Parts: sequence; C-alpha cells; structure tokens
Amino acid sequence: MNILVVGSGGREHALAWKFSESPNVDKVYCYPGNGGILGSDISSIELKNEETLADAAIHYNIDLTVIGPEKYLCDGIVDEFREKKLKIFGPDKKAAQLEGSKWFAKEFMNRYAIPTAKAEVFTDESSAIDYVKKHGTPVVVKADGLAAGKGVTVAFTNQEAIKAVRHCFSGAFGDAGYEVVIEDYLDGEEASILAFVDHDTIKPLASSQDHKRLNDNDKGPNTGGMGAYSPAPVVDDEMWRRIDESVLQPFLHGCQTEKLDYRGIIYAGIMITSTGPKVLEFNVRFGDPETQAVLYRLKSDLAQAMLMTIDNKLVEYEFEWEDQSAVCVVLVSGGYPGNYEKGHQIFGIEDAEQVGVKVFHAGTRQESEYLSNSGGRVLGVTAKGNSLKDAVDEVYKGVEKITWTGMYYRKDIATGAL
Repeated sequence: MNILVVGSGGREHALAWKFSESPNVDKVYCYPGNGGILGSDISSIELKNEETLADAAIHYNIDLTVIGPEKYLCDGIVDEFREKKLKIFGPDKKAAQLEGSKWFAKEFMNRYAIPTAKAEVFTDESSAIDYVKKHGTPVVVKADGLAAGKGVTVAFTNQEAIKAVRHCFSGAFGDAGYEVVIEDYLDGEEASILAFVDHDTIKPLASSQDHKRLNDNDKGPNTGGMGAYSPAPVVDDEMWRRIDESVLQPFLHGCQTEKLDYRGIIYAGIMITSTGPKVLEFNVRFGDPETQAVLYRLKSDLAQAMLMTIDNKLVEYEFEWEDQSAVCVVLVSGGYPGNYEKGHQIFGIEDAEQVGVKVFHAGTRQESEYLSNSGGRVLGVTAKGNSLKDAVDEVYKGVEKITWTGMYYRKDIATGAL
C-alpha cells in the first residue's frame, strides 16, 4: 500500500519511518516533509496550482493518509477526504474541536464526568483580570484555540496571570486568543496517554511523559516539547485501571453519545494528583515528541492498526511493545521558543546514529551541500535501553555527537523518573 504522512516535524518523521518498516507498505510519501524525511527513501508530494491534498492522494494512489498537525484536522481535512471515499486516520472537524477549543473540551469533560480542573472562559480582558484578582493564584491561563503548544501559562502570582491574560488578548496568538480559559492549578506529576479510538473501542498505547519547559528542572517558558520518555513509571497497573475507568471509557461514551466521527488517536494530557488522574487537555493527534519515544518501542504494524481503526475493527487489534524504555531528547535552535537564527550547518548526525540512536528530523532543510536548521525544534535524538537509565545514557551519547551554531537542549530528560 501507499501512505501519505502530512506534516513536517519530528512526529511526522517518526510516523513515516515506522510505516517504512512495514512489509505491507510499498511507498511512503510526505507533505511537505523536512530535510531528514526527504533525504531518505520517503518521497515528497508537491501540490500543483489549486490542487488539494485529497486530489494529490487520488493522483498518487494513496491507500492511507495520516495527519500530523492539529490545524489540518481542525480545518476539516478528514471531512474532505471521507467525502471522496479516501481512507484517512483522524477525527472529523466537529470532533477535532476537542483540541481546537479548550472550552469545548472542558464542557465535554464536564458532561461526561471526566475529572479535570475547574475553569471559566472569558471573551474580554477586563473580566478575565477581575477573575484573577478575585480568585487568586496559582492558576493556568490558556488561549482557547490552537497556539502550537505555546498558549498556556502556569501563573503562580497575580502579576504573572494578568500578564498572560493581556498577552492572549493582545493578539499574540491570533484568533486563538480571542477567548481565554482560566482554570485551577493542578499539582502532581504529568503523563501523556495516547489511545486509538473508533466508534466502538478505545485502546491505549504505551504511556509516556513529555517535558514542556525549556530549561532543566522544568524552568523557563513552555515549548512544544523538549523531550519525552516511555513508559512513564507513574502510570503503574493501578493507575492504568483508574485512567481507563475515569478518562478513556467516559471519553468513548461521550463520542458515542454525541455521534462524533472519531476514528483516530486521542492524546490525553493527564496530571496524576493525590486524588487520582485529572485531564489537563485533549489533543486529537499524535504528540510531539512523545510519538518518537512511543513508536520506537512499538513492535506492531502501525499501518494495519490504523486501517482497522478506520474500518471500525479496532476491537480485533492487539498492540505489541518492546520490553524496553525509550527516551527522546529534542535539540532546538538558540533563542527558541522566541526568535531564533536559521541556516546554520548541522554536523554529526551520522556519527550519532553510529552509536545506536535514531535521529528524527523536524526543523531541518537540505541545502545544496549541507543540512541546516530551519525551525525552532530541529532534531529528536531517540534511544532505547533495557532500563530507563540505560536509555538515558545512550541518548546523550548520541546528542553529544551533534552540533550547530546556537544548538540547545535539556540535559535532564527523564532523570526525574530515575
């Protein structure tokens, strides 16, 4: 079969790489791709004139399309593909609001008794600031719409919260900040739970944990993700039972009740609190960089699992996992998540892979004679080990081989779990 992966990040490179391992896959295409994806045996699809991705999928005889970025899903790409009888993995536009609007997701969780933080939504700056002054801190201030993982501020003082509110309403996140959600702060340890969903079944993948903050010891601003590891020790057998009972099954029931055409993956960002798991947010696509760590442990045929989900046969599929840990460390451009310099030559990727790691590309570009950094998050160096400590040791051996001007990375990915 032929597969199309839509997106240009490390998540998409990991998906494309996993598909290329399947004996059932003839060709993997990517749109628009990046320097590492297109430097391998994965081909690029280029749109012509007013051609849509659905038109291109027909032209290239694509049997399965997988969407990486949430914006495509929220804009309704799944609806367009399904109208043309094309197989695509993901929720339709209505269901994608679970990520496209944080308030939509919050109301959904409340309707189906999915544990989450109490919250209020605001459409004007003054009302939001008045709420902060009355409620007090800590609180979490969120731009309601899509902000590439950067529209969330955990505020421990009124000054921080008010600054975040003003930042949202200033237009910093465009349409995403026209409404602002302010919710109670939850204390605990985070875990990322990804699960396949069709109309009748929900099945989780291996647990993982992301590192959102830019700097070591979870300091600095939020980013799209600085690293991840799988599995997450905080999600033991008892916690899995509680997550399934209080989050996953109610989520499926909610989709069924509201007749959401959800045939894809749901990502629940969960805080493990002293009173149990509570959902921080829902994402309607694979996480990044969780995908790199999780898929590096997956033994099963990913394409087959997706096709069975699309055909509403997920109940018949069983995922198999390597009995190892995996760690992904994200290398970013200096200045990220703010302004950063691009165009610097990247050195050492081949040397890194020779020590046994897998390097997934994100913000890279193939110049005429060399590979350069072209984005904020540039590479995701990923390794496995028989223990989490082994995986950490291995991944940093690979990281040390890579360099470019201004390169930055966290040096404590997964060490908190050790």
